[in-house]
Amino acid sequence: MAAAVVRGGTEILSSVVQGQVEVHEPYGGVVPELASRDHVRCVSSVVEAALAQAGIPSHELSAIAVTAGPGLIGSLLVGLSFGKALAYRLGVPMVGVHHLKGHLASAELADPSLRAPYIGLLVSGGHTALYRIEAGAAPRLLGETRDDAVGEAFDKVAKLLDLGFPGGPAVSAAAESGDAAAVRFPRPMVDRAGFDFSFSGLKTAVALEVERRAECGALGAADIADIAASFEAAAIEVLVSRARQALRELGIGRLAVVGGVAANRRLRAEMANAAAEDGFEVSFPPPALCTDNAAMIAAAGSQLLARGDRHGLDLNSFSRGSGPL
Repeated sequence: MAAAVVRGGTEILSSVVQGQVEVHEPYGGVVPELASRDHVRCVSSVVEAALAQAGIPSHELSAIAVTAGPGLIGSLLVGLSFGKALAYRLGVPMVGVHHLKGHLASAELADPSLRAPYIGLLVSGGHTALYRIEAGAAPRLLGETRDDAVGEAFDKVAKLLDLGFPGGPAVSAAAESGDAAAVRFPRPMVDRAGFDFSFSGLKTAVALEVERRAECGALGAADIADIAASFEAAAIEVLVSRARQALRELGIGRLAVVGGVAANRRLRAEMANAAAEDGFEVSFPPPALCTDNAAMIAAAGSQLLARGDRHGLDLNSFSRGSGPL
């Protein structure tokens, strides 16, 4: 659960995030029922904390932005219901924001000098996609994953290696002491036309390698580190390669990398190297704006409100779809 107060769509006055790692860690992944119940428990206190941190009383709010989807429907409904009630009580407009639009908006929120056109690479637990960003227009989808998102692949590999939850940071931590060249895992889709991604084959290759090594005895710390490093290298190479391809083919010289996986240190380093080699500009939001947060939703909502978008109390949540943003 998260709440933020943003002025003018660009100035973050407060940003409060109530994490749920302790809620889900015993189960090795997110349990939807527990997630929504925890949202119900903390939504009021999180919003109150954001207002207090900003020093803004609720009656001074000019609009409410709330995530409409995609995501876990129970959790989305908690936030949407609260947002509707708050907007109704304050008599201010409300706008429902596509979660992916929020992540893309985090790029300009973090770097006000970033100007369209640019390519947005969105990498998270549920989504992996490339978008073309043009001023005053909805982001245009160029390509997306055909199966697993890259963040989902990190989580599944973490589970295979018994590294704990959340998987992304756990795999990256294990990879630091490993040899990225120990196993030559596949780089799916990098030689194909278009801008789509696929990570299920890479995940399967890791599972087979784990099984092969386990047959020879228990996996030691060195095995785990090498597999983690080799997997991370393969996944990052796919992301960097696809982004470079999109920039070259579309003749655009700016890239913004957003979403939870954008906090990955290897991705940041490899993309910076690619930018130096190819001559494009690349920007990453700070880690606090990479993972799910409300400031990016407020920024995206401000853009939608500026376009004249408004939503009524009949707005509903949706669990799936990358759709129009």
